[in-house]
Amino acid sequence: MRLSNLADYAVVLMSAAARHCGGALLAEGMLNATKLSQETGVPLPTAKKLVSRLTAAGLFESTRGIGGGIRLARPPVSISLADIVEAVEGPLAITCCTIDGNHDCALESGCAVKPHWGVINRTIRNALDEVSLASLSTLPATPEIRIMEKA
Repeated sequence: MRLSNLADYAVVLMSAAARHCGGALLAEGMLNATKLSQETGVPLPTAKKLVSRLTAAGLFESTRGIGGGIRLARPPVSISLADIVEAVEGPLAITCCTIDGNHDCALESGCAVKPHWGVINRTIRNALDEVSLASLSTLPATPEIRIMEKA
């Protein structure tokens, strides 16, 4: 399983926005797609597209006009990796048969594995749900390097 570039970039943009949470870093004005693009390296057209999708999904709030911009709709601790991925990719589904109402698989009627895919899909969804945007927006600590002396 692999995330699309759009889902990856959405996580990058949301993480950058979370670092601005509280407004301390926004002395120069509201956050917007241009600032996020410059800060993260995500191309501006892609950043604009993702800001639009993330706003439609309720993860960003947007204000139009002079002094307008975007901000997180909820605190970073209450936004999960699953929320972000689903905003861009749609419902998480490891196979087509885990999507309600989807009957695209030719093996569906006699498949002995189908009952298990739902459990696997929920496990992956739950794992992504456990990762908060707050944890993704902090820089990881540098591991301590230990030099072992020979006795």
